[in-house]
Amino acid sequence: MGGIRKAAILFASLLLFVSTAAASEITILQTEAPRSMDPANQTATYTAAVLYPMYEGLVRNNQANQIVPDLATSWSANANGTEWTFHIRPGVTFHDGTKLDAQGVKANFDRLIDKTAGLAGAGRFQSVIQSVSVVDPLTVKFTLYKPYAPFLGLLAESQASLVSPAAIGKGTLDKQADGTGPYQFVEWKTGDHVLMKRYPGYWGTEPSVDELKWTWSSEQAVMTMSVQSNSAQVVNPLPPVFAKSLENDKSVDVMTTPGSAVYWVALNVKLKPLDDVRVRQALNYATDKKALVSSLLHGYGTPANSPLAPADFGYDASLTGYPYNLAKAKELLKEAGYPNGFTMSIDVQSAETNLAEALQGMWSKIGVDLKVNQMESGVWTTAAFGDPSQKAKQKTYSVLASWSTSTLDGDGQLTPLYATDSWAPKSANLGFYSNSKLDTILQQAASTTDNAQRKQLYDQAQQIINQDAPMVILYYATAVAAKRANIGNIGLDPGSELLIRNPTIK
Repeated sequence: MGGIRKAAILFASLLLFVSTAAASEITILQTEAPRSMDPANQTATYTAAVLYPMYEGLVRNNQANQIVPDLATSWSANANGTEWTFHIRPGVTFHDGTKLDAQGVKANFDRLIDKTAGLAGAGRFQSVIQSVSVVDPLTVKFTLYKPYAPFLGLLAESQASLVSPAAIGKGTLDKQADGTGPYQFVEWKTGDHVLMKRYPGYWGTEPSVDELKWTWSSEQAVMTMSVQSNSAQVVNPLPPVFAKSLENDKSVDVMTTPGSAVYWVALNVKLKPLDDVRVRQALNYATDKKALVSSLLHGYGTPANSPLAPADFGYDASLTGYPYNLAKAKELLKEAGYPNGFTMSIDVQSAETNLAEALQGMWSKIGVDLKVNQMESGVWTTAAFGDPSQKAKQKTYSVLASWSTSTLDGDGQLTPLYATDSWAPKSANLGFYSNSKLDTILQQAASTTDNAQRKQLYDQAQQIINQDAPMVILYYATAVAAKRANIGNIGLDPGSELLIRNPTIK
C-alpha cells in the first residue's frame, strides 16, 4: 500500500508541475508602440510587425520577397489586367469563430475602398480597386479602374490583411485584433504591452511557442541591454552604434538585411527660398552622405543616389545623385540671390534629432541656419502631414522622414512621395512638389504590365526627381535587429518589419 501511496503522490506532483509550468513566451521589444489593432487603420512598420502574427491576407511576400498564396490558394487575371479572380482557402476561421468566405473578403475590401470610412491605410486601395464581387462562396473577383502592375504586391501589404466581418460590425478592431493568423489577440495594455497566444483553430501549422509579448521603448540603450540580459528575446531596430559590439556576443544573433527605407528631407517648395530649384540643389550638394552613414549608422547603410532604394523594382544604379561639393553649393546659392545663406527650420521626431543636428552642422558651412524642431511622434505626424496652408502658417520649411514600401516597387515608393495627387494630408508628398511630366510617367509605369517598359519609365522618373530636388536624399538604412541565439524562425524584411508567424525556442 505504501508503494501505491507514493506512486499516487508522485503522479499528483507531476500533474501539479504540468498544470503550473509557465507557458513558453517570446518577448519582442520595438522602438514604438502600435497605433492600432486594425491593419487597415495604420501605416507604421512597427505596428504592422505586431499585427503580422495575428492576421493574414490573400497573398503574402515570402523571405525571398516573392508573392505566394496565403488565404487565397490561386488566382488569375484577364488579358489586360483589369479583372483578378481569387480562389479562397477552405476551412479557415477567424479567431472569433466566423468562417472565412467570399462574402467576408468582399466586406473587407468594401470598407477599404469606402472613402467615408476614414481608414488611415486605405488611400492606395481606393485609387486602384473599383469593386469586389462574389463569384461563388469561395471565389471573389476584383475589378480595377485600370491595369495596375504591382496589384499582387498591394494585396500583400499589411493594410490588406483580412479581419473578421463580425468585428467590422462591432467597431472594436482598433483596440482588439481579430484575424485568421496563428496567434490570437489577448490584451493591449496601453503604455505597456500587447499579448497574444497561439490560436488552436489555426488552419496551418500551429506554432510551438505559446505566447508573444510585444513591448516598446524609444531608449536606444534599453534595446541593447534588453537582448543582452534576455529580458527581451528579440529587439527591433537594433541601434547601429551597438550592433558591432553585439556581433561578438555568442548569445545574441545580429540580424541584417539590405534596407528599402529611404531617409530624406522633404522640402516645402511653396515657401521661399525653397521654391527655387537652385537652393534645393545647393542643400543636396552641402550634404555629406558618406559622413552620415559612417558617423550615425556606423556603416549600416548606403549613401543614397536616388529616391528609390536598391531593393525596389525600377532602381537606377547608374544615377550620380548629388556628390558632396561645398563649392558648387555656394555657387548655386549665390546664383539664387542668397550669397550669405538663409534661415529655415526642420521638423524631426525625437529619435532622429542627432541626424537633424548633423545636417545643421553641414549646412552651416554654406550659411544656412537650420532650426531644429524636435517633436514627440504624434505631434510630428500632425505637423508633417499638414496641408499647404497649415505649413505656411507654421513656417514648416522641411520635414525629416523615411519611407519604405513593402511592395518593393517603384510605384509604392515614388507615387506617394512625389505625385501631385499625393500632397499631404492625402498622402506623403510632404513638400507639395508637382511636375506634370512626372505625374504622367508614374501613371504610365503603374498601369503597364511590361517590366522592361516600366523600368525605362522609372529611370526617367528618378532623373526628373533628382533634377528638381524637392528633397534632400540622405541614405538607405540597413535593416538591423537582434535576437537571442536560441530563438529561431524570425524574419526581417527590407523595410525593417519583423516577420513572426511560427517562431521557435531551442
